[in-house]
Amino acid sequence: MRQVETVALDDARRVIAAGEQKAHEIGSPSNVAVVDAGGNLVAHIRMDDAWMGSIDISINKAFTAGAFDTSTGDLAKSSQPGEQFYGISDSNHGRVMIFTGGLPLRGNNGNVVAGVGVSRGTGEQDQIVVEAAKAAF
Repeated sequence: MRQVETVALDDARRVIAAGEQKAHEIGSPSNVAVVDAGGNLVAHIRMDDAWMGSIDISINKAFTAGAFDTSTGDLAKSSQPGEQFYGISDSNHGRVMIFTGGLPLRGNNGNVVAGVGVSRGTGEQDQIVVEAAKAAF
């Protein structure tokens, strides 16, 4: 039987806390989500003044980064017309997000064990927050 390494709740909380701190620092109230290796939500926060419409986006950015083992920003570049992944955002029941702000999280063995996603700010703000969140992992 093969065992799959995944993220623990304590790890997800630490990742989210780091994202929240960075979001406060840059003045971008955010939704921050962490999903496990199977793409299931482990933890999420919606900071005061973060958009409710960005809740699903943050969760789906985390799913996308983990499921495709790539940053959502890189996937966005590859999904433009004429590129190899054009149309991918219609896959997985529309759950694939091609906006910056999602990153995969890797375990000790180098495999993807989770994803983190941030949504509410500009693409640049979301990327700054998600990078800080990932660094806490």
